[in-house]
Amino acid sequence: MEMARVDTEHASVTGNSFSGIRVIRGFTLIEMSVVVAIIGILYMSVVPMYGNTIARARETALKENLQTMRRVLDQYYKNHQRWPDALSNLVSEGYLRAVPVDPITTKADWVEVPSEPGITDVFDVHSAAPGKGLDGQAYASW
Repeated sequence: MEMARVDTEHASVTGNSFSGIRVIRGFTLIEMSVVVAIIGILYMSVVPMYGNTIARARETALKENLQTMRRVLDQYYKNHQRWPDALSNLVSEGYLRAVPVDPITTKADWVEVPSEPGITDVFDVHSAAPGKGLDGQAYASW
């Protein structure tokens, strides 16, 4: 029994056949459509989570800034037995390096709450940001 010989010098191996014609295989249109659909589904499920993560990070920074300023206001009151006239006094007297920026409005535009109506001191601070947080509370009430 004689075996067939294959000219391996000029033939290319693709799939299960040997031939002198080179066959290039690629992805079919259906395979590419399935991949694009899967990527689209993954994208649509990740984007909302990304947006909430950014909002949650800004709200966390806002809460931290408010807590820091309230703590510094209390320290100022303990040292001077009065509330500061403005947040800028906390900076000029070395209690803060700078008035923090509201991460929601991206400005240092805090609402200064006086100790009593008609008095121009700063007893408390609130955010000047409009709208509500992820928990449903208005930013101005924080």
